Amino acid sequence: MTQAIAPRAAATTTGGVAFRVRALLLLLLAVIGAVLAGAAPASAHAALTGSDPQQGAVVGRAPTQVSLTFSEKVAMSDDSVRVLDPKGKRVDTGKATDLGGTTYGVKLHSGLPDGTFTVTYQVVSADSHPVSGAFTFSVGAPSQTSVALSDPAVGGGVVGALYGVGRYVSYAGFILLVGGAAFVLACWQRGAGVRPVQRLVVSGWLALTGATLALLLLRGSYVGSGKVGDIFDLTLLGQVLQTKAGAALVSRLLLLAAGALFIAVLFGAYARRDEADATDATDVSGRGDASDKGDGSDKGGVDADAEKRDLTFGLAIGGAVVAAGLAASWAMAEHASTGIQAGLAMPVDVLHLLAVAVWLGGLSALLVALFRAPAETQIDAAAVRRFSRLAFGSVTVLAATGIYQSWRQVGSWSALTGTWYGQLLLIKIGLVAVLVGIAWISRRWTAQLSEAPQAKALATAGAKAGAGTGTTAGTTARATALAELRTKQPTKVPANSRKSSSGGSDSENADSRDSNSGHSNSRDSHSADSRRAAQLARQQTAVATARQKRLRDADPARAGLRRSVLAEAGVAVVLLAVTTVLTSTEPGRTEEAAKQVTSSSSQRSGPLSLKLPFDTGGQDGKGTAEITLAPARVGGNEMHVYVERPNGKAFDIPEVKVAFTLKAKKIGPLPVTPDRIATGHWSAIGVQIPMAGDWEIAVTVRTSDIDQTTVTKNAKIG
Repeated sequence: MTQAIAPRAAATTTGGVAFRVRALLLLLLAVIGAVLAGAAPASAHAALTGSDPQQGAVVGRAPTQVSLTFSEKVAMSDDSVRVLDPKGKRVDTGKATDLGGTTYGVKLHSGLPDGTFTVTYQVVSADSHPVSGAFTFSVGAPSQTSVALSDPAVGGGVVGALYGVGRYVSYAGFILLVGGAAFVLACWQRGAGVRPVQRLVVSGWLALTGATLALLLLRGSYVGSGKVGDIFDLTLLGQVLQTKAGAALVSRLLLLAAGALFIAVLFGAYARRDEADATDATDVSGRGDASDKGDGSDKGGVDADAEKRDLTFGLAIGGAVVAAGLAASWAMAEHASTGIQAGLAMPVDVLHLLAVAVWLGGLSALLVALFRAPAETQIDAAAVRRFSRLAFGSVTVLAATGIYQSWRQVGSWSALTGTWYGQLLLIKIGLVAVLVGIAWISRRWTAQLSEAPQAKALATAGAKAGAGTGTTAGTTARATALAELRTKQPTKVPANSRKSSSGGSDSENADSRDSNSGHSNSRDSHSADSRRAAQLARQQTAVATARQKRLRDADPARAGLRRSVLAEAGVAVVLLAVTTVLTSTEPGRTEEAAKQVTSSSSQRSGPLSLKLPFDTGGQDGKGTAEITLAPARVGGNEMHVYVERPNGKAFDIPEVKVAFTLKAKKIGPLPVTPDRIATGHWSAIGVQIPMAGDWEIAVTVRTSDIDQTTVTKNAKIG
């Protein structure tokens, strides 16, 4: 019976854990796939807010330089700004200069011909993201150009996808490293000696280190050509090391070296101290009551406890410094380092990242402890409750810093709902709300937790021994029981035998003697004995696995907690993916500012034509005034006004006047008095439009000496 049931129980346990792990991995891959499938080139975090000449402007003579103004500081190289003539030939000197503030310029060669010129730019914003674009202006008059106005897909393609994956892995590694270590030190110090927890934290360190190295190599191609072949270009790597983003990545690597030392101490000397304490307690049981005759052991125990507290404090301080430095490597190179209140935003961002890591990383460590920790080192209820309190504090910090960051990056309700950044932020808020809801369920399970089964066994053993021989014997019994749980290797007898443990030992000795005799007699006997030994080993492993499962499932609240924590981890995977995309998206405040500039400077594809019906109120006072403006751009324009009767015939009226007003900039009204060309036709040459925008055009029509009216209409010019 044992031979048939034990392997099935082991398979069920292993299969259940493996299924949950596979489901979590599939969720991770699905989220990454969805992100990459819909990924566009990295959004610009610095917007072009102005230029001289302006976009679409027509100037009378060729300028000596072209200047560009951005919403924040940008980094430029020699080829960041290029100016091309109508034939596609470069006419700039190739050296961009900083003109002060956020304005940059490039000199032009002299003797430029008339026609339409194209300006292209590719820079890196202050928050380390690539920015590119193009616009045109004309000298004398617009002309045909051979240059195609295509916005370079900077930050996209294969390199952009790899860079996005690297960012995700780096965030995940940071969370596992910092959160796992914080969980061990603050909640479950015995976990320092648990192998699955050690693997989790070390995996976080390896993931963060590998991703940082990959980002450092990808960086040059990511902000430049986007070619896979440029990933290992040492020249580009040298240029990256001189930038703010490169310095942040190198600093992260140096901090990770210190982190490796921290991990070595945490899982080395610190973990061995717990094992040494348990071994010392077991040794006391071998000496009997001799320890009661002196206080040397008590003094030694006090010294050991003090030394352990000092080591814990030192690890906590050192780990906090390393964790804060790692978080700062993001804060000083991304969103928080630019925009309004950067001096306050960077420390707030550090706190935000640390809160996320402690919460989600600790959640991952708890998940591993619940599912993968050996039966003799199951996490106790007190440790789970400590993490529950720690997670609550982290969520509080997360909410406070998140509200500030949201206001700083979004700025308005319209940006929250009308920009991609704001919509992603709403998705993130929704996921956090779901995560907090599941965490509330986990807290309810935590409140119902009882002590772990092996802890109950230790307490029972100590109580029995203490009742008979006193406190020292009770302590000895608990230590002995702990040692037995850690070292116990269950044995198994044949299926048809239900003997006691002593009987099982005699059977094993008999089998051993038979095996030796068989080995001296024949090889067949030796092979049979080997098969029996292998079968016995498999049975022992199956029974040990089944025993661990029984211990884990002994408490219904603990089983419920495992399910809720697993659900939290699944939501956290999706949340981390959304956060990664959010950090690569143009903030809503910047996007709205760029839209305003773009809408006010959008180029028209042809001349402007408006029809304005009028009625002066007198006899024969109705008609329609049609006004045309060409090319309807900033600079000089040609205007024509046609006045017609309701029947479509030309209307001969005494006077027509036109005025242009840009209310958004408080410009105007700019009056224009056209000349009469023919019946119902007036014209004006050289009508100057100083700035692109939404202009109000007012047409005043006088049909008699006393009958006059003014009609208005808005139109975009520029």
